Amino acid sequence: MKRSVGLLLNALLFQGGWLACVLGARHPALLLIAATCLALHLRFLAYPGEGRLIVAASLCGWALDSLLLNLGLFDFHSRHWLLPGWLALLWPVFAMTLRHTLAWSASPWWRASLAGALGGPLSYWAGVRLAGVGLPLGTGPTLVILALVWAVLLPLLHRLDAQGLKTRP
Repeated sequence: MKRSVGLLLNALLFQGGWLACVLGARHPALLLIAATCLALHLRFLAYPGEGRLIVAASLCGWALDSLLLNLGLFDFHSRHWLLPGWLALLWPVFAMTLRHTLAWSASPWWRASLAGALGGPLSYWAGVRLAGVGLPLGTGPTLVILALVWAVLLPLLHRLDAQGLKTRP
């Protein structure tokens, strides 16, 4: 498969999976679409060993978002200290872009930092609006905190990939 076609398919699978996840907060049956997007990526687009990166990035994301939840950044209108399923599924859906549509941001590191600082908060902002998540600190402070977090997180995820998880042909 041509690289450009693979990138387009990865972007479409991510967008479909992202939308299915955030809408799945209110309509859980849609999470099957997100899981299907992830499965299609793994079956047809993933590089050898990419599953390890997706698992590692997801574990980092689950820990980070659980920490942010417990620090009061998010209100999922429940008393749980762990992420809701739709947000947990969103992490592997996001991680499937790291070696594909987000690969351009891997080097130099500041590209990933800039992309994370801009794209991370915007994705959360759109997601919380669609999923009905509360932002107890307010929109502005939350977006600033997320920008700082993602300015560090995306370069770290690329570094994690470069430090031993990467096995490409």
